[in-house]
Amino acid sequence: MSHSHHDHAHDHAPTVTRSNERKVLIAFVITFTFMLVEVVGGVLSGSLALLADAGHMLTDAAALALSYAAFRFGRRNADTKRTFGYLRFEVIAGFINALTLFAIVIWIAYEAWLRFRQPHEVLAGPMLVVAAIGLLVNIVVFWILTRGDSEHVNIKGAALHVMGDLLGSIGAIAAAIVVYFTGWTPIDPILSLVVSVLILRSAWALLKKSLHILLEGAPANAMPQEIERYLKDNVAGVADIHHVHVWMITSGRTLATLHVRAKEGADVRQVVRQVERELYDRFHVEHATVAIDWGDEDEAACKCSLSPFKETHQHHGDQSHHHDTDTSVTRGHAH
Repeated sequence: MSHSHHDHAHDHAPTVTRSNERKVLIAFVITFTFMLVEVVGGVLSGSLALLADAGHMLTDAAALALSYAAFRFGRRNADTKRTFGYLRFEVIAGFINALTLFAIVIWIAYEAWLRFRQPHEVLAGPMLVVAAIGLLVNIVVFWILTRGDSEHVNIKGAALHVMGDLLGSIGAIAAAIVVYFTGWTPIDPILSLVVSVLILRSAWALLKKSLHILLEGAPANAMPQEIERYLKDNVAGVADIHHVHVWMITSGRTLATLHVRAKEGADVRQVVRQVERELYDRFHVEHATVAIDWGDEDEAACKCSLSPFKETHQHHGDQSHHHDTDTSVTRGHAH
């Protein structure tokens, strides 16, 4: 087995930026502090919209704390048991965030149903003041979270929570204005339900994305069929591409394994280097393992296992059968 390595250090664990870690911590402190204020305001004013938003902010604070813990774990170095490090914690945090959003929607819907059956008095003045302050707080927190790497699944999960809070504050403000001028209290649970629908949409999107990563699904920009077709068409020495596996360790970190059969007479090492370059430049695959298929007659008897890291080979008679492989690390940023 021959190996080809690039010049940069080979580390499977992606880096965690301290910027993401710091802004999540700041957002947690602000959110948790105002959540306490909103609980008091919701109780004093009798507003479901405020209490719903306070409940949302409580889960936001928990989600942000979980995100911060995920970043702290993610900074731990890879070890012999977890060779890709601990960044999958970030995806788990995003998944849990999505589930808590669904729980919030159910709670708000239940409380709204109770309010419709038995309307409560709402003090519009205190409700309006607290909701307005809450809107400003959520705008500040959302701005902090969306600076820089806003597409990271962990940051996106936290930002979606805050977006739900922001919408909840707007709903509370609108409800307070209506109650103040008309005295019509059912607007409070009605707007709570409207906010719930918006939260539900965001939660579903986050759930799908995080679950897709946990199931090691291929990113939309690097589907196996597309990679196979593109490499055949754009790498001159490639005769065939097969056994393509593509997955993500965490958001934005794509890995791949594939078998390449070079054309007769082609420089195999040059073909491997070109495949790696195309995978990185075209599909943003930061780590790839390229196995060379030498086209042996007995190859049909060899079966690729479900694991993207190894092959299961069958033995024929008394002789063991194996492939020579050329395994190499992709070009890209130092990990």
